[in-house]
Amino acid sequence: MAIRSRIAGTGMAVGRRVVPNALLTQWMDTSEEWIEQRTGIRERRWIEPGQKPSDLAREATQAALEQAELEVGDIDCILLATLSSEHDFPGTSFFLHEAIDAGEIPCIDLRAQCSGFLYGLQMADALIVAGRYRRILLVGCEVHSTGLDISTEGRDVTVIFGDGAGAVMLEGVDAAAGTGVLAVRLHAEGKHARRLWLEAPSSAAPKRVCQEMIDDRRIYPHMEGRFVFKHAVTRMPEVLMETLDAASVKLADVDLFLFHQANLRINEAVAQKLEIPAEKVLNNIQRLGNCSAAALPILLAEASREGRLAPGRLVS
Repeated sequence: MAIRSRIAGTGMAVGRRVVPNALLTQWMDTSEEWIEQRTGIRERRWIEPGQKPSDLAREATQAALEQAELEVGDIDCILLATLSSEHDFPGTSFFLHEAIDAGEIPCIDLRAQCSGFLYGLQMADALIVAGRYRRILLVGCEVHSTGLDISTEGRDVTVIFGDGAGAVMLEGVDAAAGTGVLAVRLHAEGKHARRLWLEAPSSAAPKRVCQEMIDDRRIYPHMEGRFVFKHAVTRMPEVLMETLDAASVKLADVDLFLFHQANLRINEAVAQKLEIPAEKVLNNIQRLGNCSAAALPILLAEASREGRLAPGRLVS
């Protein structure tokens, strides 16, 4: 019997603190209008003192298990994508593992930044299709707020990011049923790594972190915003059409598009370029900001609870 992986359950969690644009204007030289015009974001969610990445991941996991009508013991493997580890090591997946009392279920972190969930989806799909595991918990989890430069100098990056986690339970089903993951396509361009990066702490430096790094603000993320924007608007349509072609699906056949929530203006530009109707695109960056590896599973959870993931619908 040919096997295909399908999403059996979704869940999400976000930071408890609501941070509107108006609050950011008290910390940096900016305006509510400037932020929304540039990014589409009106507010984002940040954690409160005492909240940890694994707390968000646990809450999202519990919701996904509940929707799938499964228990922790039904999980065969845990994959967690993040760029904001709870600690330098071990990975955040181990702290989630502890939080849900996962026994000896294998777990691993994936470091592919904003594309982490898609990398995890391809890996989980491959493991299920190969028959290695029947059910895999895939989580995207990020806490950006504790590592942002909350000043005028850091505003270009700081206004964009939020904290959150999303989880999906993937399970193997008979491919003849016609449901499940049809295709995933991945690409990378290492030559652009420094266009959006966090230089320090760094094991490539004589000391992983030193006062000079702190003074030079190298401990905060930096981004070449214009390049990232233009590159995304160019490459997103390319890989979208490549994936649809691999799945033998036409653009018009897709019922719902879930784009990465990096910038609402990017998503609007991509939709306009491909002539995708606005009602077919779901965005939540206006309320949650960019949650990196957690953005797509959070979107999936919201779409599910809004009734937009009905059986037979095509989602890209």
